[in-house]
Amino acid sequence: MDPIDHLLTRGVDKIYPSREVLEKVLRSGKKLRLYQGFDPTGTQLHIGHAVGFRKLRQWQDLGHEVIFLIGDGTGQAGDPSGKKTARDKFFNREELRKNGKDYVLQSSKIMRFDEPNPVKILYNGDWLNKLGLVEILDIAGRISFQQMLERDLYQERLKSGITLSLREFLYPILQGYDSVAMQVDLELGGSDQTFNMLVGRHLVKSILGKEKFVMTVPLLTDAKGTKIGKTEGNVIGLTDAPNDFFGKIMALGDDTILNCFLLLTDLDVEPLKQRLEAGENPMVLKKQLAFELTKQLNSEEEAEQAQSAFEQTFHDRQRPTNIPEFAAKRSEWDPVELLVATSLAVSKSEAKRLLEQNAVELNSSLITSHVSLLTVSDGDILKVGKKKFLKVRI
Repeated sequence: MDPIDHLLTRGVDKIYPSREVLEKVLRSGKKLRLYQGFDPTGTQLHIGHAVGFRKLRQWQDLGHEVIFLIGDGTGQAGDPSGKKTARDKFFNREELRKNGKDYVLQSSKIMRFDEPNPVKILYNGDWLNKLGLVEILDIAGRISFQQMLERDLYQERLKSGITLSLREFLYPILQGYDSVAMQVDLELGGSDQTFNMLVGRHLVKSILGKEKFVMTVPLLTDAKGTKIGKTEGNVIGLTDAPNDFFGKIMALGDDTILNCFLLLTDLDVEPLKQRLEAGENPMVLKKQLAFELTKQLNSEEEAEQAQSAFEQTFHDRQRPTNIPEFAAKRSEWDPVELLVATSLAVSKSEAKRLLEQNAVELNSSLITSHVSLLTVSDGDILKVGKKKFLKVRI
């Protein structure tokens, strides 16, 4: 795909004011100054953050100026986005700065902070903590109370009787001012940040008299539609040990597979979708996903080791203690004939179907319909589907 088309479509939720307007600017050759902000109210970045990091890396690779903004200022206010209850803890600037340093190290697994065209690191406490009363009143005077009340989250809190402090209420104005202070052309963030980013778009227009684009990316959710993140307690950390990371990806629901491929890899999703629709075991695709993501964040060798460790653990856990045995009189077999001879398939047509659906394994290795001859040894384990096991005896 054309790089600009790829940038503006894959893994993108919405673009304000429109994709067409932004594309026209990019096609003109203009390089933009853009950012995404992160309040370091935790210590660990996770694969949900990777969706935005990957998009920032695309902007970076196309030569645009990318800013990684650490919210040691906004983090003191506490972002209410996605939170149905009031915060019980607020962080001070020192705590946020300390966490922010770790954020940079973790995000460097995806973004590039060195040459060429390194991502720039800024802290919004450098300007927010210096604002005086007159400046704060001027900024607040550019946003109406009615505009703020339009936010769905605020309406939900009010209707449910849950406290909404003015500290949280003013958060979008603080985040919005970041765009003014940095004089950016575009802000990127998760779809749950849309309101905050549009406040920034309004302030840039009001104070600087210029256009500010907003690009939102979808949230990465699990099988129940719950966001994968710190608040929800289902974190898959970017710096998790490869074996742990691989296992956590394998634990995701089957209906998250295609979305993860779409948002976290550059692989063509359509063939993967067709494989699932054709009846392929979802675990095969999930294993491919886990390998791809582990390799991205670590190395191919570590991904291979993690996959091997998972398969060993998984199959040891799934394999029954008393496995039926088959006395084979020879070591070389046609896979179809072997399945019929062992009664793992009742007919050649069923055997072919099982092979085509990637449902047959020998010692945890997939056997496909393209294998002409299969060599088996004494003690080998044949597996069909999830529950049929057979030990080969020569």
